Amino acid sequence: MTQVTADALARPLRNLRISVTDRCNLRCAYCMPEEDYVWLPGAQILSFEELSALVDRFIALGVKKVRLTGGEPLLRRELPELVKLLASKPLEDLALTTNGVLLEAQAQALADAGLHRVTVSLDTLTPARFVALTRRDALSKVLAGIDAAARVFPKGLKLDAVMIKGLNDDELVPLLDFGSRVGAEVRFIEYMDVGGATLWSRAQVLSRAEMLQRLGPVTAIADDGWAPAERFRLADGRVFGIIASTTAPFCRTCDRARLTADGMLLTCLYGRSGTDLKTPLRAGASAGELEALVRGVWSARRDRGAEERLALSAARAPLRAPQELHDDPHLEMHTRGG
Repeated sequence: MTQVTADALARPLRNLRISVTDRCNLRCAYCMPEEDYVWLPGAQILSFEELSALVDRFIALGVKKVRLTGGEPLLRRELPELVKLLASKPLEDLALTTNGVLLEAQAQALADAGLHRVTVSLDTLTPARFVALTRRDALSKVLAGIDAAARVFPKGLKLDAVMIKGLNDDELVPLLDFGSRVGAEVRFIEYMDVGGATLWSRAQVLSRAEMLQRLGPVTAIADDGWAPAERFRLADGRVFGIIASTTAPFCRTCDRARLTADGMLLTCLYGRSGTDLKTPLRAGASAGELEALVRGVWSARRDRGAEERLALSAARAPLRAPQELHDDPHLEMHTRGG
């Protein structure tokens, strides 16, 4: 029986983000800027059957939407098989976030397996700038993946762009134009000081206010109040979104839990620690015991990580130091499925 599980601030548990791998084939400046990383041990990574069993427990507690993330989720072998397992469950939405490098070859299989929507990260349309941002020469592969996704997910394609002053903040309009050409809604994301963003500085954040000033005039679009992106309509009718986690956090309406590839339950992207679900699952915990564990964690949740970071104002610096991330890879954005 499905129930509504609310936290201490009356936020329901409705969304689950699953990191299916911590590995990635890009090294984006805002996520993985360091040279070396510590990876989760392969034996600790949850199998598709284990992930499916945990998703059942989250659904019983009220989860309606699941998003597969990474790292880069398309690096996980046979991912359509996991999609097929999850697509058979009573979910309102089953989505995937990818960097798009491997998407061309997998888009059709993902759609056939039952995936509803795809979000592709696309921070620039310039090949040289793409290399500077990601340390990989793969823009042509990403664009081919977007073309493939546009064909098989004609009403379910979004593009996410992290905007950084001095790097790509002159591409707001070009990215919107590209989104229009491929039939995708573009969401601009403020540069966040979370996880592996060890190069972050407040001076590089292109704020929501600055984006709107550059793109205006716009009209705000009302939504259900729980989505992370605020949506706007340009005078020509085009719609785009802004995720302003750095300057205008949405903590009070955050209904997302995160599950790492090795079964760690996280209740905030900025959180220091999580709750191990893998150990009790592999030890034979019953469905009721697992649900009670998740319910207890969520019911006690008071996280407002982005709001607390905003309160630091001028003293704000990168959240984690490189050595800290090396010592605990669970703190990395690519491990916790940002």
